[in-house]
Amino acid sequence: MEVIEINAENVRVQMRKGILEYCILQILAHKDEYPSSLLAALKEADMIVVEGTIYPLLIRLKNQGLLTYRWEESTQGPPRKYYSITEKGRAQLREMDAAWDEMVGAISKLRNS
Repeated sequence: MEVIEINAENVRVQMRKGILEYCILQILAHKDEYPSSLLAALKEADMIVVEGTIYPLLIRLKNQGLLTYRWEESTQGPPRKYYSITEKGRAQLREMDAAWDEMVGAISKLRNS
């Protein structure tokens, strides 16, 4: 019988990648943010993400019409690109909220059966 080792950290990384879009939309539903502040909010929630991951995701979400951005002058260096959620993004977030609730309910049933 073959023994399969499971890399717990790899499992966590894959799960975080799967919900990162959802987390970003959740954060932006509350207030506009620039990428560094998004990273800080994710880190505060124990969702460790590197810059190289977030920038392509923000571009993809913008290209899908879920986010928009504006430039704002900064007192601490160059202008900052602030992202905000669009109405299409809010609709997507509502769908993701419903899907999340369904998934959590299903997993809870499986864990408690």
